[in-house]
Amino acid sequence: ATKTLTNPNEAFDLKRSPQADVYKQILSDLADASKLLPAKATLRGRATQGAALSLLGKVYLYHGTFDATKFADAATTFSEVIGSAQYSLKTGDDYKNLFESSAENGDESVFEIQYTGVEPAGWNCIICSEGSYFPKFCGPRSPYDNQEFVTGWGFCLPSQELYDLFDATDARRDVTFYDLRDQQDSYSQGRDDTGLFNKKYIPRKADDRAGSDPLNFANNYRSIRYADVLLMAAEADVLSGGANAETYLNEVRARAYGDSSHDFSAAEGDLLDAIYLERRKELAGEGHRFFDLVRTNKAAAAIPGFTANKNEVFPIPLIELELANAVGRWGQNQGY
Repeated sequence: ATKTLTNPNEAFDLKRSPQADVYKQILSDLADASKLLPAKATLRGRATQGAALSLLGKVYLYHGTFDATKFADAATTFSEVIGSAQYSLKTGDDYKNLFESSAENGDESVFEIQYTGVEPAGWNCIICSEGSYFPKFCGPRSPYDNQEFVTGWGFCLPSQELYDLFDATDARRDVTFYDLRDQQDSYSQGRDDTGLFNKKYIPRKADDRAGSDPLNFANNYRSIRYADVLLMAAEADVLSGGANAETYLNEVRARAYGDSSHDFSAAEGDLLDAIYLERRKELAGEGHRFFDLVRTNKAAAAIPGFTANKNEVFPIPLIELELANAVGRWGQNQGY
């Protein structure tokens, strides 16, 4: 429950809120935001009504794991985003360049975390940076030399198993993977090297940066894309008995293949499983897979070393517990 503090020291008496209360507050905040924010950004990168509604629908979808009635709320919320006609899927060359800087904050973008490379940050002041160093994680290790891409640290490695999910007619394969499997002697191989790299966020030479090389990439993080909204809407529709799931799924597939030749059919099996597979392919390399597995209770079976009833949440950083004087009062999350 909400409590008004009359003295700052009262904060040190507060206990951890139950999960249900936290969800209730998040849902309330996002519902309020969706009514107050503009339909279109008044300033590049600002949150919009569609961003708030999309995140609200996503929270409903996550909450549905504990309360199945929330799936219908998610479906209704996503349909409002789709019906707003504010967003569309990029096709052709526009899709091929979707993760280039020239395509940031476009019609497919619902919300992006904005970065800029103009601040001359360096190793002596990492927090000075207004850019991202995530792309540096994703490039081939030095001494790799390429006219288009900058060398990186050799992480974010896609698996061969993931690559094999895509067929040659799927436009997403070339957007998702930078394939050096036949050139593995051209760079220093890191641990678990596959010869495949995350092309969506690979460091590009075209991105101007000030200061130290690894710290100031200007690549925006695509937090919510319209394709993600369509697939979440499809999932919510299936789970709430709606009638639009196939339409949403097929729209994403049509962009990937250029036509309706891969529309869903009953011969594929379960529609919900098809949607989950489509999410894996559509959003590969964008940081959603782990959380999809957790919320659908598939993580323990899919992730080596994942411990059920523990790794569904992260540990609370010790420094945060200490700063709040709450090591004993709050306690650590289960299993940590």
